[in-house]
Amino acid sequence: MRVAFVVPRYGPAIIGGAETAARLLAEHLVALRGWEVDVLTSCAEDFVTWEDVYPEGETWVNGVRVVRFRSAAGRDPSFHPLSAALLADPAAASPADAERWIDLQGPVTPALADAAAGWEADALIFYPYLYYPTVRVIDRVAAPTILHPAAHDEPALHLPVFPRVFDAADALVFQTEAERHLVERTFPVASHQQLLLGLGVDDPAAEGPVAGAGPVGEPDDAGDPGARVPDDPYLLCLGRVDSHKGTTLLARYFARFKERRPGPLRLVLAGPVVDAPGPHPDVEVLGPVSDEAKWALLAGAAALVSPSAWEAFSLVVAEAWSARTPVLVNAGCAATVEHCRRSGGGLTFDGYGEFEVAVDRLVDDGPFRDALGHRGRAYVDGRFRWPHVIDRYAAFVESVVARTARRSARAGPVTLAE
Repeated sequence: MRVAFVVPRYGPAIIGGAETAARLLAEHLVALRGWEVDVLTSCAEDFVTWEDVYPEGETWVNGVRVVRFRSAAGRDPSFHPLSAALLADPAAASPADAERWIDLQGPVTPALADAAAGWEADALIFYPYLYYPTVRVIDRVAAPTILHPAAHDEPALHLPVFPRVFDAADALVFQTEAERHLVERTFPVASHQQLLLGLGVDDPAAEGPVAGAGPVGEPDDAGDPGARVPDDPYLLCLGRVDSHKGTTLLARYFARFKERRPGPLRLVLAGPVVDAPGPHPDVEVLGPVSDEAKWALLAGAAALVSPSAWEAFSLVVAEAWSARTPVLVNAGCAATVEHCRRSGGGLTFDGYGEFEVAVDRLVDDGPFRDALGHRGRAYVDGRFRWPHVIDRYAAFVESVVARTARRSARAGPVTLAE
């Protein structure tokens, strides 16, 4: 089987939910199934500017053939005022303005679109729904198309450009029931082939054929600032340090907690820094850390905190449970709340009061904390280990290809009227 992923950016140095998920899925299809996997992507690394960083052309990354195309345009300065206006009431946006929003957001990659339209593959896999390489390509492809939306209930999902995108997909793959229900409420996709897959998670105690999710960012040559695990008890937040990911809210809640609960507890933020919180003696911002440091930090934490309200899956939550560490998640995030409800491995918070109560319980009650961690581990072991995920995904892709072939055969040759 030969498949091609179409994604806006790609590579081990790129840290992001959809980007990491696509890369790991591609690499494990090669390693565990022996499939031929291509990736069609831009030369960008940064999702804000979309500046060309990687060289154009073909390269190989962990057994995956990656073909990069330069962008005709990155994010236009006029995108931000237009976006603020449209997303205030996305249902009222005109189709023309919504299409303009896609182009101004970037990356604008017409060469990628032209290449993908005629790419030789059994199926083309698009990930996520939001950007030009999906919006401008998915309805031009002759091969079967599989869309991983990575959707959450954000205003952009309701722009009038996206019904066409979801309608063009032959099949949809979801990471949680919450994501599936959201998409089914928003678009008429009942006739589409669908798979609830989740995402594969590595076992830190096992050696597999493929590297793990990789570092949380890329540590510089001066050494790994995340190698030291704090001696004091600590809460851990992994991923981009960004107000849009909830880290500013988390830092504010933690500072208030320390005012009311003086003691040794610390907050550790590990990942690429976009919006650094204000200085606090008990808040440590590590920046990017290595894969080894990530697992050490997870193993030593009293809990992993996921403050983001917008996640489609949250790999770091699953990784915390893989390390038998409980989690505390934002009650406004349907995906992480679903994981906690199904696993019994974590708590939720909606406002500061619930945050304080949850942190008190997680820090002070060791048996309770251990029980949550072990339940989370059992949940990940039963659903999200890579061999199981890849078996299910490969069978689904093969069924989509077979069904599309049967449909094409029934339709017969197309005759163009003169």
